[in-house]
Amino acid sequence: MAEAVAVYPPLDKRPVANTICLFDVDGTLTPARRTVSPEMLTLLSALRHKVAIGFVGGSDLAKQQEQLGTSSTPVTSLFDFCFAENGLTAYRLGEALPSNSFIKWIGEEKYQRLVKFILHYIADLEIPVKRGTFVEFRNGMINVSPIGRNASTAERNEYERYDKENGIRAKFVEVLKEKFADFNLTFSIGGQISFDVFPTGWDKTYCLQHIEAEGDRPGGVRYTTVHFFGDKTYKGGNDYEIYEDLRTVGHSVTSPADTEVELKKLFGL
Repeated sequence: MAEAVAVYPPLDKRPVANTICLFDVDGTLTPARRTVSPEMLTLLSALRHKVAIGFVGGSDLAKQQEQLGTSSTPVTSLFDFCFAENGLTAYRLGEALPSNSFIKWIGEEKYQRLVKFILHYIADLEIPVKRGTFVEFRNGMINVSPIGRNASTAERNEYERYDKENGIRAKFVEVLKEKFADFNLTFSIGGQISFDVFPTGWDKTYCLQHIEAEGDRPGGVRYTTVHFFGDKTYKGGNDYEIYEDLRTVGHSVTSPADTEVELKKLFGL
């Protein structure tokens, strides 16, 4: 871990100039909802000596701290840029950047209508297992899980298989798109058991505004190459928009091990 918190060259002095690597978390840097491996941290540290690095995930910073940091190492020290909740909560070199809020955007009345419908829909679902926390409120979105986010790892794995066979989340999303067509919301399936609901345009591309603003900061860099690595890069997946964005070079990976292979190949690590 000492290497992971080593001193790195200033952003404008990295050997591979004007380049940043952004990473999805679940399925890209870590197994789904699991912690990062020491090998991945070592590889990211080596990469950080060459280029700027950052993560962009839908979860809040506390969950990303659990997966990527340790009790003695804040996740904000392991990456140059930390984009929690798709960049609604953002850090640059450990310092907070301006944030935004889903509830301020949608308003309480519309929010209540949306959540009531979701909970009634889940209550009527016929699925093998239901646990708890079916709607998780976050700063930049809500996360909806038909099985509930309190499911165990074994239950998550089993539900993922069931969902792929029966399209539970996909059908749920189509119903919500029709019911709330005038709300200007985007529904994005990600991970094993849930999907995200957020204002259109607040997908992972939201974080790119922070990258674009970097060129105007003292000691900042105008990044001309933005590599993005993610595993849910298919249409409807929560990496799709940023993967397809013309401002990024997209890399579709299947696992943390696949990410490691790609990084070693691209940057000679």
